[in-house]
Parts: sequence; structure tokens; C-alpha cells
Amino acid sequence: MHPVIVSVTERIKQRSRQTRAAYLQRIADDLANGPVRGQLSCTNLAHDYAAAPDNDKLILKSSHRGANIGIVTAYNDVLSAHAPYQGYPDILKRALLKAGHVGQVAGGVPAMCDGVTQGQTGMELSLFSRDVIAMSTTIALSHQVFDGALMLGICDKIVPGLLMAALRFGHIPAVFVPAGPMRSGISNQAKAKVRQAFAAGDVGEEELLDSEMKSYHSSGTCTFYGTANSNQMLMEIMGLQLPGSSFVNPDDALRQPLTELAAQRVSEITALAPDYTPIGQMVDERTIVNGIVGLLATGGSTNHSIHLIAIARMAGIQIDWQDMTDLSDVTPALTRVYPNGSADINAFHQSGGMAFLMRELADAGLLHTDVKTIMGNGLHHYFQEPWLDEHGVIQWRPAVSESLDLSVLAPAHAPFMREGGMKLVHGNLGRAMMKVSAVPDDRWVIEAPVRVFTDQEQVLAAYKADQLNCDVIVVVKGQGPRANGMPELHQLTPALTNLQDKGFRVALVTDGRLSGASGKIPAAIHLSPEALVDGPLHMVKDGDVIRLDGHAGTLNVLTEDFAQRNISAFAPLDVSSSTMGVGRELFTVFRRNAGSADEGAISIGWE
Repeated sequence: MHPVIVSVTERIKQRSRQTRAAYLQRIADDLANGPVRGQLSCTNLAHDYAAAPDNDKLILKSSHRGANIGIVTAYNDVLSAHAPYQGYPDILKRALLKAGHVGQVAGGVPAMCDGVTQGQTGMELSLFSRDVIAMSTTIALSHQVFDGALMLGICDKIVPGLLMAALRFGHIPAVFVPAGPMRSGISNQAKAKVRQAFAAGDVGEEELLDSEMKSYHSSGTCTFYGTANSNQMLMEIMGLQLPGSSFVNPDDALRQPLTELAAQRVSEITALAPDYTPIGQMVDERTIVNGIVGLLATGGSTNHSIHLIAIARMAGIQIDWQDMTDLSDVTPALTRVYPNGSADINAFHQSGGMAFLMRELADAGLLHTDVKTIMGNGLHHYFQEPWLDEHGVIQWRPAVSESLDLSVLAPAHAPFMREGGMKLVHGNLGRAMMKVSAVPDDRWVIEAPVRVFTDQEQVLAAYKADQLNCDVIVVVKGQGPRANGMPELHQLTPALTNLQDKGFRVALVTDGRLSGASGKIPAAIHLSPEALVDGPLHMVKDGDVIRLDGHAGTLNVLTEDFAQRNISAFAPLDVSSSTMGVGRELFTVFRRNAGSADEGAISIGWE
């Protein structure tokens, strides 16, 4: 093992000693009290069995033999990635019944599409939806009649929310079931060029819509490497879904057999089976470190610098941004998938995919291989890929020995970069995350005068008025969790990219978020503390000079009088308009309770 991997893991273990021990004790207590159905009253059980088919009732009554598996689904027609889930419950139920078990849809969770809400008021509820999903999943599993769970979720906040709740029911196993990415449409680079042209006023809405619909054209996950596909990478590298299942297309012949195998596998690891593997014991400090390494090696979504903290906390594990940046220093970047390159996620899968990636990282001593997974002890199960034999039965074969496309997927000994995709930057403005995997090396350091804004519409108006045609660091404050729910500021990317393409040195500094598809603009995001709660960012003024240095890991206002400024001299941020109609009540709860980004922005007390 690489010594930094060992030392960071040990540091996390020591930091988490008390909270992890309390969590494991809670799992033990929960197992003693349930979910074995024989411990419930006959009236409780009758309610659960009432609507079940006769065959299911026979199995359920024999509680010592057949498992009852709860299915939590995030299906809706709005998310292309989740549209295939419409038929999944029936597929899973049939597969379970064939093996002598029962599947019940335990509940559905809300699942909003960040692509639809991007730049709209609905985006104010995006981050909060993660905690709503976690609470909804908790309600679904609270019936205490389930021996295991199958989680149907793929996209941005949905997988983190499902996993947070699964860990709160850590005494039962949980298996995540993907549906795969849509097949490739027009290239992501071509799509981005049309967006830039629209931002510059060179094309109209008709051309833009035509381009977008050629990119987002069918059911399945969007093909760029944003948060949704980062989720799938994480679930696989953490051993929570089947090897090689993340990026098989929805219409591929392998997709349904993998779905059926997921059902079979969860039934084999319940407390009723010899290989009992509760998710709370499986996901430990080593598993979390593996997830971080995978995120860094692939240049994954910056959203996970928030989500992983929240996920780990649910298992009694305390991680922070310093852990991530220390791991980034020794984790090589092995993929080039848009926005970190020109290829899409299908090209990554076809080049060798997760099996090759994980084996390379493990051989380099960068992954803990002695972990528990849904496949059993050891990460070696994930160094192989599934295929169908002539009878349509899944078989397994080793990962390819060499990458099939070195422009997309590199070996560990010849990486695209010697360090990972994210960096912690800090200084007199606080702490922020910087995604460096898509940023050219000569843009890692930016020093320029500041223009200050309080929403992205103001930035776009200034851009259209040609007020940003200069070296500039755009500061957007009042975008944190407590201010307006921390919406993604993805609309800024085309405009700022145009400025950079003109030769200007441009950067973004904000207490808000960018999309998982953030581009090649240097950006210090998730700045904590946020401006609304007296963060130093609130004292930044037009004309101040900021230096962002990705190499040194620093973020500072260089203006001489900045240290002498008093926050009380600045007018409070006005967030009165940061409510979204029917979502106002939920939004108010979130704003009142939300923690900072570097604490995972958790809005509900789970302890």
C-alpha cells in the first residue's frame, strides 16, 4: 500500500474512533431488534402481506427461509437515466421469486433532474433534495419487514441520499442497481461549442435546442462525466453494485441479466444466508478512502467533495477536505472523459472501464483490496468484467491487460497527470475546492482584479454588456447552503469559457457549486464559511485583487486593507427572494439547519 493511503486511512480511523464505534453498536442493537419478521406481531405482518400474491405470502410466512427485499425506486419520466427503472421492480420481483424470495416496492423517492432545473428556481432545492431522499428512504425502510434492500437510483443527489439512508439501516444489506448510460449522440465538445456560440449571440435558440436534443436523445444517463456517472463509479469502486455493471447501456443484452443478478446477490447476503453482509459493516474507512481515490483518479464531480462527507458521516466516519487533497497529491489521473477530455463515458467503458481502472489503482497500492463488497471479501472480484455465454448466462473474465484506447484510459505507470482531479485551496477567504483535472496547467494560477456579483444572472448580464472583456476573477457570493440552497452555477461556464478563449485570464470564486460537468475554467467553489454567515467573501469588493494558486493550494485577497475590514460595515446579504413558491416551507427548513459545504451541507440532525 502507498504510505499516504495508509496514513490518511489511519488518520480517519483515529478521528472517527468514537463515532464509528457508536455506529457499529447501533447496527448490533438494530439487528437484535429486527428486521427479522418473526419478531413482529401477527397484525403487523398481516398488513405487510395483505396485497402480496399467494406465492409471495407462502414465502413470507416462512420467515426463516425466504428473504423479503425492499425495493426503493427513484423512477420518473423526467430523468432520462431513471426512465428505464419503470419496469425494474417487476424484473427484480421475478428474479427474487425464482430464487425463493420476495421483493416489495418499499417506497419511491423524489428525483429531480439538475439538467432541467439548471439556472431555474427549482435548482435551489437540488442539494436539499439529497436529504429529502434520505428521509424518504428511511420512511420506506422503517417498516422493519425487510431483510435487504435494492436501491434504484443513478443521478446527482439521488444516489447519495439513498446511500445515506441505507447506512442508517446498516444492519441489512443493500445493493445498488444501475441502468446505464444512453448511447453516444453528438460529441460533448460539439455540444459545448454550440453553447458557447449561443452565449456569444452567434446562434439562436432553435440551433441550441437541436444541438442539445442530439446530445440528450434517449433513456439512460447523460454521457459526460458529471455527478451521475461519478455516482456509478463510486458505487462500483465501493463494492456496492455488481462489477462491470455501471456503464452497460440500457438496451444492451447484458443489462437485464445484470439486473436479475443484483436481485439474486442481495438475497445471498441477508441475515438468513451464510454470507451475511450488512452494509454498515461493509462500508468502513477503507471503503470511503477507495471511493475518494476513484473520484480523484477519474476527475469526478466536485459535488462529491460535499456528498462523500455526508455519506461517511452516516456510517460514523469523519472525513474532510484535507483528507481528499492529501490523497489527491498521490493519486494519478487515469481517465480523459468530458469535461476532462473529449471522450464520453461509453468510450471509457469500451476502453477497459472500471475493471481496468480498479486493477491499475490496486496494483499501484492506491486501493484497499482487503475490503468487504457485495460480492464477498476482497476487491479482486471487481478486476473482472461480465459477459454473456451462448446460453445468455453471465460469466466473468479478467479485465483487459492493456487499455484499448490510451487517449481515454491510461495505465497507472503512464497517467495523464501525476496527481488527482481536485485540490483544497485556502487562505484569508476560507477553504474551497478546485477541480483541476479539466484545467490547463497554465491556468492553475490566476491573479486578477475582482468583479463581485450576487447571482449568476448578474454575471451573464455583465458578460453580454462586454463588461468582462479583461483579466478578471468573477466572485459570486450568497450562493451557499444557508443563502439559497447552493444551486449549481453551470450557466456561467459557456460565458467564462468564451472570455478565456479570447485570451483573458479568468477564474471563478464562489460559495456556491458548479455542475459535475464543470469545464476548463479555474474555479474555487464551495467556499466555506459562506458569505451569508459572515464569511470573509462578503467583504470582497470590486477592484480587489485575488490570487488563486492551484499548485500551492492557496486562495487570498491581496488588497492591502482587506485584513482591516470589518464585516459589520457591509450590508447583510438579501436572501429574501431565495424561496421557490410551493417549495418555500421545505426550503426554509433547509436554510435554517444546513451546515457548511465542508461539513457536507447536511440539513437534518441524524445523530
